[in-house]
Amino acid sequence: MPTEIKIANVSRAFGGQVVLSDVNLTVHPGELLALLGPSGSGKTTLLRLIAGLDQPDWGSIRVGADDTTKRHASERGVGFVFQHYALFRHMTVFENIAFPLRIRKTAKPVVKAKVEELLKLIQLETLASRYPAQLSGGQRLRVALARALASQPRVLLLDEPFGALDAVVRRDLRRWLRQLHDEMHITTIFVTHDQEEAFDLADRVVIMKDGKISQEGTPIDIYRNPATPFIHEFLGESNRLAVQVRNGVVRAEAGFEIGHASLPDGGAEVFIRPHHLVPVPAAQGSWRVARIAATGAQARISLTHGDVTLEAAMTADALLETGLRQGDQAELRFTGGTLFAPGAGPMRVSGLPQAGVRFFQSGRAGA
Repeated sequence: MPTEIKIANVSRAFGGQVVLSDVNLTVHPGELLALLGPSGSGKTTLLRLIAGLDQPDWGSIRVGADDTTKRHASERGVGFVFQHYALFRHMTVFENIAFPLRIRKTAKPVVKAKVEELLKLIQLETLASRYPAQLSGGQRLRVALARALASQPRVLLLDEPFGALDAVVRRDLRRWLRQLHDEMHITTIFVTHDQEEAFDLADRVVIMKDGKISQEGTPIDIYRNPATPFIHEFLGESNRLAVQVRNGVVRAEAGFEIGHASLPDGGAEVFIRPHHLVPVPAAQGSWRVARIAATGAQARISLTHGDVTLEAAMTADALLETGLRQGDQAELRFTGGTLFAPGAGPMRVSGLPQAGVRFFQSGRAGA
């Protein structure tokens, strides 16, 4: 039966430096949850508190029905995979996986059967007699994961598990880990600073900043509905434009009208993803195509207007259809974005273009 994790009002400080501040989070049974954030946001500290490798200054942690806040790590039923895997160099793959079973005085036939089962699970049956130094990074991760699963934990915790691997191996292992999770249904939390990694793997993403939870939700929901400018920029590339609101009309500093918003007059900012900017050839256009970079199926177009530079993105095929070349003049069509104004929540584009003008409204309309 999958296990729930409940974190209530947890705080932690080191030498007067607050690392976690009043964190509340519930991880649902069988969920694969990502703690995502920049370095120093508190995500690894939170993971260590759940594991029992550290103690909170305040608050409680429950694993299933048990209050584990003050329990020793060995009593929590938690499997932990460290960032650099922490395999025993003097032990073979078989011995590394068997280690947590042997320290529990498990009978030898049971140890042998369990390790062989896990070796098959991680697809390394033929490497049982090798040592960690003889394995690739991806293979070492699999062994560390098998060792964490050997004692049949209620919860699995992974700290930056893919950080030391190259891009192709990371991608393949993410898919493998997701498939493994779907088969085992063990409640899992993993820490990462990589947005693509979190979105590819997790059922739900929790974004942390300065020791607090900034936003949580499904990958699609968070990407389409960022709650703050920080989250919008952290979750992928974004164009940031200063705008002025006058009589409900939103105009960018670059001189073009963005849309309408029910806001008092004053300054604000609009964040636009590159794929929401569409350059259109125009002999008298106010934008100049400064650079075009095609990377396989995708193309990036840098456009300038005075001191302002915006990045647009489209498929390479769509770019060929426009006929745009470096140095050409163009106009920009704006197809989506999020407006942040002082004293107001995020306002997102909704509805269809009307006479080339977009309308902003609060809520979850999508950006």
